[in-house]
Amino acid sequence: MTTMTDVCMLSLEDLAHKIAFKEISPVEVTEAMLARIERLNPALNAYMTVTADLALAQAGAAEKEIASGAYRGLLHGVPIAHKDLYDTKGVRTTAGSKIMADRVPDADATAVRKMSEAGAITLGKLGLHEFAFGGTSDNPHYGTIRNPWDTNRCPAGSSGGSGAAVAAGLAFAATGSDTGGSIRMPASFCGTVGLMPTYGRASLYGAIPLSWTLDHPGPLTRTVRDAAVVMQAISGRDPLDPVTEDREVPDFLDGIEAGAKGLRIGVPKQYFWDGCAADQRDAVRTAVAALEAAGAGVKEVDFAQVEAYMQAALAIIVVDAAAYHQPTFPSRRDEYGADVAALLDVGQNIPAHVFASAMRTLAAARGGEADAVLDAHGVDVLAVPTSPMTAPTVEEARDPAIGGRHHIFTMPFDVTGQPVVAVPAGLTPAGLPASISFVGRRWDEAAALRAARAWEQVRGPFPSPAIASQA
Repeated sequence: MTTMTDVCMLSLEDLAHKIAFKEISPVEVTEAMLARIERLNPALNAYMTVTADLALAQAGAAEKEIASGAYRGLLHGVPIAHKDLYDTKGVRTTAGSKIMADRVPDADATAVRKMSEAGAITLGKLGLHEFAFGGTSDNPHYGTIRNPWDTNRCPAGSSGGSGAAVAAGLAFAATGSDTGGSIRMPASFCGTVGLMPTYGRASLYGAIPLSWTLDHPGPLTRTVRDAAVVMQAISGRDPLDPVTEDREVPDFLDGIEAGAKGLRIGVPKQYFWDGCAADQRDAVRTAVAALEAAGAGVKEVDFAQVEAYMQAALAIIVVDAAAYHQPTFPSRRDEYGADVAALLDVGQNIPAHVFASAMRTLAAARGGEADAVLDAHGVDVLAVPTSPMTAPTVEEARDPAIGGRHHIFTMPFDVTGQPVVAVPAGLTPAGLPASISFVGRRWDEAAALRAARAWEQVRGPFPSPAIASQA
């Protein structure tokens, strides 16, 4: 017998089919999700704000539309949630900060609007590291967000609430933003899929920025196909966001089932292995070997530029952040958490020539240099560990020597602007998720999605955390 707990842990796509064929109603599933949030969120602190009345009203409207034959597609009637830096009309949007604690926007962010237009139901707003400026989601103003696999462990950040909510079955998908790995790191630690698209693929209008130069919007989901569905909905040129490009949005599900056979995978020789914990490294190496056994071609590749991209990212992110926060920092310093304030101090003191050099590195990377790494070796994607470790404890992550390293494998690709899909590689001997990332050329999300889906096919179903069965 299928229970509502089983329903809440379905993939977005499987739920969508049940809704489309009227096997379950949007109201039923929304009520179940709200009850589940009430039971599990106290242990996880994933939600900042639960919009129960809005969700039930949207669910009722979706139910009537679907009954009348006006089905909009795979997101219609599906409960999702948004990182609390995406503006939501009439619902507070804080960016996890004290300074914006009472901020209520009068319009939706473009990504929120597009998902609503596709029929998605908004369950609420998800917690994050303060101003998205950190990788632990240990928020001094709203409390620590916890990892569903072990609530003593860190969910990573900054989209920690998004990763925790999706993994625990408190949303079928969640929006995130990625500036140094803030979609992919929570995906890694929480055992979900995280998609960072090509820079300029989707709009960040109405999203509170961390770095205008590096921010990427994208989804966290439980499957690769679900990530493609959400990315389809939010992609495209937005005249309100000048960095979005006027490019045709392909069908991200087209070709996603092509499988491992004939897929060409490059594994960088440099950077990603020496500093990688053994359990993460072994899981990723095992995944690559399994893809090769399933018919993929695998070769080692030179990626000498990656360290330069990392250094460029470190300079750009702090300078952009310092510029954005200039109206309130340092004048309201006491309203910032200590870790964020320290990073803003760094940003105010980066020499101009260092920032200029970093921007030239970024321009070269996005101008074809990073894609040329794949071209030179004749590969479709790169495969790398998503993070250098599995989820540390909350206390361990408070040590900058640990928490300050979460992003070292993700941040270079925010500079290149290439699409990356992080997907669970398996469970370590300690029972924690490990994660592998597939990197495509700019504008070739299809290759990264195909590779990630091929690994899902080889790997098989991924388990849910124990907390997911408690509600």
